[in-house]
Amino acid sequence: MALTRLACLLALLTVQCYVSILAVILKTANPSPWANEFDSIELSCLIQSISTTGPRIEWKKIKNAKTSYVYFENKISGDLENRAKIREPATLVILNATRLDTALYRCEVTAPEDSKNFDEIVINLTIRVKPVTPRCSVPTSVPVGKSAELTCVENEGSPKSRYQWFRNKEEIPMDPKSSPKFFNSSYMLNGETGVLKFSAVRKEDSGQYYCRAKNEAGVAECHPQMMEVYDLNVVGIVLGVLVVVVVLLCIIVGICCAYRRGFFASEKQTGSNYKAPGKADGVDYIRTDDEGDFKHKSSFVI
Repeated sequence: MALTRLACLLALLTVQCYVSILAVILKTANPSPWANEFDSIELSCLIQSISTTGPRIEWKKIKNAKTSYVYFENKISGDLENRAKIREPATLVILNATRLDTALYRCEVTAPEDSKNFDEIVINLTIRVKPVTPRCSVPTSVPVGKSAELTCVENEGSPKSRYQWFRNKEEIPMDPKSSPKFFNSSYMLNGETGVLKFSAVRKEDSGQYYCRAKNEAGVAECHPQMMEVYDLNVVGIVLGVLVVVVVLLCIIVGICCAYRRGFFASEKQTGSNYKAPGKADGVDYIRTDDEGDFKHKSSFVI
């Protein structure tokens, strides 16, 4: 009985070994490689077992739900035509990688003489891009007790950048309560959007502010900008308003006085103000009953 079981086990192992010998099997050293932009990167596609001589090897790129050939019929094609090569037996090497190379890549090997004649592996490639100098916006002056918003934006980095803010070369913590220097500050800092918002600034919030954009590929900073927090001169504001009101009242009173004195009156030759033109000669014109019939009447005194 024991000999029978041993014989069956040996037979099973023999079949499995035979099948594995006649099967194409792929593996990769790194299913999720990454590289900085403009560096070289290797997408390993290793043939673990195969019996077919000269198998067909293909590479395909999958991005935005679209599939395109990278290596087909022993030739590099597509946007990698002059920037990639195949390292035997099936590894793809990308030279001078760019951010557009971030995608899924599928290595396919077809071996017609093997019992399992096809296998594939998918590699997720990420090209990291260093951030560029972020665009920072810092208000130059803010009155005490008012709100203030500082913004920092950078859109080139990949993966997406995170942001840090600094005041006088000292990093501003995410939570003001975590630092004695910022304990009394009333701000909110969003590391994903780069917005630093003060709900009510204090004199102590004055200083040189700058932002840093950071990801796995590197960092970039904007130039420091001064934000001044000043006290409101309430007395001066009230006096200014009173002066404006007094000036307006003087103008109104002056206009009313001028109007009453007739500086704005205009005479019209209509109604009771109309005066008949003087006679050009010493002749009176008498209208008779017949319309349009006039007779002369002498008015000369001799």
